[in-house]
Amino acid sequence: MNNTLTVPGADLYYELRGRGRLVVLVGSPMGARSFEPLAELLAPDYTILTTDPRGIDRSPVHDPDQDSTPQLRADDLAALLTKVDAGPATVFGSSGGAITALAFAQAYPSLVETVIAHEPPLAELVEDRDELHAGTEKQIATYLDGDIVGAWRLFMAQANIELPPGLLEMMFGPDRPAEQLKDERRWFEHELLETTHWQPDLPVLRAGAPRIIAGIGEESAGQVCDRTTRALAAELGIEPTMFPGGHTAFADNPTTFAPRLRTVLESTM
Repeated sequence: MNNTLTVPGADLYYELRGRGRLVVLVGSPMGARSFEPLAELLAPDYTILTTDPRGIDRSPVHDPDQDSTPQLRADDLAALLTKVDAGPATVFGSSGGAITALAFAQAYPSLVETVIAHEPPLAELVEDRDELHAGTEKQIATYLDGDIVGAWRLFMAQANIELPPGLLEMMFGPDRPAEQLKDERRWFEHELLETTHWQPDLPVLRAGAPRIIAGIGEESAGQVCDRTTRALAAELGIEPTMFPGGHTAFADNPTTFAPRLRTVLESTM
């Protein structure tokens, strides 16, 4: 089922499929399309909610200059869960979506049972936070100056993600659909900084309700999100939960990712 929900400042596109216990798959800036293959694999046993975050793809914002903050996106998730009336939910969030999910857990604990935070870029939890923030600001400035490939080159270098020669230019060159470039610009201009500066309320997250699972890709060793996720796990006194693949494995190889996610979901019942 595809539908739209109007919330303060935005019209949220969302999809609901499957049956059973409610699982929310959320990204930032990744939207419902990125999660579609994984959602289809999980739908036989779970009710799966996916959405385009405010300002991305099919979720237009009323004020294009408004920043997309983790708290706003958490409010959006709360509105969606209230609308579908199928919770409390287990929320799997990846990358910036993991930060959305953690913000949601803090603000709306009655709506969520478990958050699986897969590689959240929690720069505030690592010692080189100032260097990372400065690097992010340089990436944004480079992008807004028109050097798209250069901005992504800086991003990948800071994230410690290595790509085969020529792939970065192929993935992020200017000859891409206009809608993709529009969403990308919005992420750099109005979402990236707010997401990476978010400071979790660690005492609230340590309280144990909702349960927090810190997920890391087996191929992400040494990357920034590996470090930030391990820092979160250490602060919460939990062990990281390993997933196959790297930072975007849920989309790159969902057939490998889904069985592991199923195992983790079953462990939370």
